[in-house]
Amino acid sequence: MKKGVLAVPLFWRIFALNAVVLAAATALLLWAPVTVSVPVVFTEALVLLGGLAVMLVANAVLLQVGLAPLDRLTRRMATVDLLRPGQRLPVARQGGVSQLIRAFNDMLARLEAERAASSTRALSAQEAERRRIAQELHDEVGQSLTAVLLELKRAAERVENADLRADLRHAQETTRESLDEVRRLARRLRPGVLEDLGLVSALTALATELSTHTGLAISHSFQPGLPALDEQTELVIYRVAQEGLTNVARHADATHVEMSLRHSDGVVGLRIRDDGRGLGLAHEGAGIRGMRERALLVGATLDLGASPTGGAEVNLLVPLNRNGA
Repeated sequence: MKKGVLAVPLFWRIFALNAVVLAAATALLLWAPVTVSVPVVFTEALVLLGGLAVMLVANAVLLQVGLAPLDRLTRRMATVDLLRPGQRLPVARQGGVSQLIRAFNDMLARLEAERAASSTRALSAQEAERRRIAQELHDEVGQSLTAVLLELKRAAERVENADLRADLRHAQETTRESLDEVRRLARRLRPGVLEDLGLVSALTALATELSTHTGLAISHSFQPGLPALDEQTELVIYRVAQEGLTNVARHADATHVEMSLRHSDGVVGLRIRDDGRGLGLAHEGAGIRGMRERALLVGATLDLGASPTGGAEVNLLVPLNRNGA
């Protein structure tokens, strides 16, 4: 409809559809060579019932055409997910339904912006809290366990009883394992290697540590010449890789995982592929939704699907035109 022409409200559109059906029925009764007797004979009743059926079918078809935009709007409202931005309905013309669809699209845009802003604040606070806890684990718990380890070592050297010395040695080993576990947790909470050595070194250390801790075979390949990324983008890629590998180790029953980092055409892509049991009909849990929220922070897209090896595949695509290279 051209600009300047008054839009027809939905009420008058439905009224016009029904008026067309009734007008057609009236014309049929006026010009059709059919009369109604008293009492009604069978052939006359058959003609009237046939005309009624035709009118009902025509009315149903016309209403379905007129209300189809509302059906599309209802389905989209039931399936919309703010973690998958850009889900908009096309607005083809003016009118009451088109105004409703346009308002729904505007509402989605506002909700996506508000969700992105709140996710940014929440994840920033989460990272700050992780750094604080990691620092306390390193400074307080780590130093205390180190002191206990040294005391046990000196006590074991002074004790002459062989059985007691063996017990102290066992306590020393247990303390050393606890200290290693505390350090491992601190590294997971605050990846210092990411800040000191960069993304590639951090991903390599993550794969090596997880493989050693879980026994899962993890192979990785990183394309040379990776563009320089800002701190937030590197942290998002690292956290997505960390969560993806952790999910494979916990839930996939896989024996081998492939992790790769590529860049081309202004996009940096992280891919994690395993040979486990795949996604199946499982619903997305908090871990996957957390990865989607992190992806939104840098304008990236996260896709999950089946891998050629029979397991699951995670693909994170980060556009460089948003974050710069």
